[in-house]
Parts: sequence; structure tokens; C-alpha cells
Amino acid sequence: MSSTYVYKTLLPSVIEDGKKYPVVFALHGIGYNEQHMLALVEELKEEFILIGIRGDLPYEEGYAYYYLKEYGNPERKLFDDSIDKLKEFIEYTFQQYPIDSDRVYFIGFSQGAILSMTLALALGDTVKGMVAMNGYIPSFVKEEYPIKSISHLSVFLTQGESDSIFPLQVGQENYDYLRKHAGSVKYTIYPSGHEITQDIQRDAVAWLRYDCFNARRNHKSSSIASNDR
Repeated sequence: MSSTYVYKTLLPSVIEDGKKYPVVFALHGIGYNEQHMLALVEELKEEFILIGIRGDLPYEEGYAYYYLKEYGNPERKLFDDSIDKLKEFIEYTFQQYPIDSDRVYFIGFSQGAILSMTLALALGDTVKGMVAMNGYIPSFVKEEYPIKSISHLSVFLTQGESDSIFPLQVGQENYDYLRKHAGSVKYTIYPSGHEITQDIQRDAVAWLRYDCFNARRNHKSSSIASNDR
């Protein structure tokens, strides 16, 4: 089985025989690349296997996983194909690296957040948690995809207060939908635009570390909405 994407992996400096490691799949925004997302979580490389996935379509100075008719309106076939190829890629990595299948995480920004949320719904209990930054869940995913239970899923949603691409209403819709279905949801609004600030990076890394190593597995906590100012 070969990889469906170009990717970069950061591994712990010492891999212990027989030990399985949690994994973070990092999905970039349109026009970026895998290095952009890996840099955000690099400090976790001794604790996690970190895998940055490059979109396979050229876009401006970077890449995309799919193209858009307009913002909020993906080219449907390209979007569906990207979900299928990402599923195949995840299976591929399970064969290549000592991944703990009970601790699989996604982190994504913009287009990467859209795909992270869609993959969580499509893969169900394959995914333990995700960080979704400034994205949305397409309506056709909610209405037409064969969605699996995510009652176990831990979610950290972030939204920029002045995001000109995906306004606050979009973040609220994400939160309203996911809190009905996921095991726990933290939703934080930041005083930012369509971007990843140092505060967002810090909180995302802290959340991944906490959820993976400190939170009780399969513990369904109350959904928390917070607004950091």
C-alpha cells in the first residue's frame, strides 16, 4: 500500500520496541503546506507521532485538498475524493508507524478544519479528538454523508472574533451541532481574524496534551463554551 499524499512525519527521538504512540494528523489551510501545521505542534514531537499531510492540488504558493466554487461551497467531487483519499492515507500510516489506534487526533485550520470535522463524523470511533480552527461542517456532510457516532469524541473548536471568511455565526453553528453529538466540546472565541495566533497555538497544544494524557478516557463531560478575551 502506497501513500496517497506527500507528507512529513515528526517522530519521538527514541521509539521503544512494542510501544504505541498517539498520533496527530495535521491538515493545512488552502494555499499553505504541511510545514505550516507541523510547526504549530512541533513541541509535542516527543509525546506524539506528528504527521503533516500536504494537499495534492496546487493553489497559489501552496496547496489545497480540494477547490472551491466560492467560500463555503466546495467542488463536491473533489471534496468527496479528498475524504476518501485521506481515509486511505490514515490506513496507510497505521501500517507504517507504531500508532496507538485509541489515540488518534486531527488538527486543522480553515480547509483543514473542514476536513477534520468531516473525517471525525465519517470515521467515528477511529478518531479520539480534534482541534478545528476557523472552519465549518458542509451542509451536505450533515445531510448526505453516512455519519457515525461521535459520542466518544473530544473537540476543541476555535473561532476568530473578526474572521472575515467564516464569521462568528459559523463558529456558533459548529458548536451547536457538535455539542449535540460529541462527548465533550470546548469552544473558544479569540480576538483575531482568519489566522492562528500564538494564543491559539498555545491553547491547542495544551488541549491535545491534556486530552491525550490526562483526561479520563471515555468520560463524557459537559460541553463548555468559553469566550477568551
